Amino acid sequence: MRKSYNGIVVFYGIWVLILIILPLLIVFVISFLDGDIYNLSSVSFTLDNYKQAFSKDYFGVVTRSVLMALYCNIICLVIGYPVAYIISGLNPKYRNIMVLLLLAPMWSNFLLRTYSWMVVLGNNGPINSFITMLGFNSVQLMYNDFGVILGMVYNFLPFMVLPIYLSLTRIDKGLVEAAQDLGATNRYVFTKVKLPLSIPGIFSGTTLVFLPAITSFVISRLLGGGQYILVGNLIEHKLVVQQEWQVGSAIAVVLMIILLAFLAVLRKIAKNKLELSLW
Repeated sequence: MRKSYNGIVVFYGIWVLILIILPLLIVFVISFLDGDIYNLSSVSFTLDNYKQAFSKDYFGVVTRSVLMALYCNIICLVIGYPVAYIISGLNPKYRNIMVLLLLAPMWSNFLLRTYSWMVVLGNNGPINSFITMLGFNSVQLMYNDFGVILGMVYNFLPFMVLPIYLSLTRIDKGLVEAAQDLGATNRYVFTKVKLPLSIPGIFSGTTLVFLPAITSFVISRLLGGGQYILVGNLIEHKLVVQQEWQVGSAIAVVLMIILLAFLAVLRKIAKNKLELSLW
């Protein structure tokens, strides 16, 4: 049994090394190169790629992407926590049905779900048709912040709901009953028992939403009309269109640093919040 466990650990370590660490190391090295990366004898190390990554235009795109991801996170948390709380309080029979309904849209293709919103939000879509039927002028629902954030929230909301739901369902009912037996009100039970114990789920959900939101490029391309550029679109354009692997890699490294800093700050906040709530 011990040898089998060690074999799994070794296999997983090799898998992480080849598929995660090695590609990240290659991207990090390329971000410091200047010249033709396919001809190693002609390349040299430089910091000019990072100077471009931190230029006003590029860094503005990164800043906008971070803000959009934060907005998406906040909206998903505001919507997702009550949804997860309501589902966790249902009868197990109906709870499973609600979880199934929550996951059902994710069984369809990501592009298909995003294209469907283009139909719904379009100038001739059902929303604008209803608005014009009431006698008002049509509203621009796409190619702006609203359309992009709506697409992000729709696609990433389950990633917020499910971790919080799992944290709430794993709370020991004895703790809730003990608090109620001691005279605690429902509000006190929520703020002192359920909310602190669900913080790990909030942390996981926030992480699962923020990471794809900040790197997404399909949603911003479709619902943003191709003119709404986020950092994912910028990296794709540098690597695929302009073939500037060095600058694209530098932007990707800057993005990874931002993601790691966000996770560190979020972990610190979650830990302090948990300690304060328990106190």
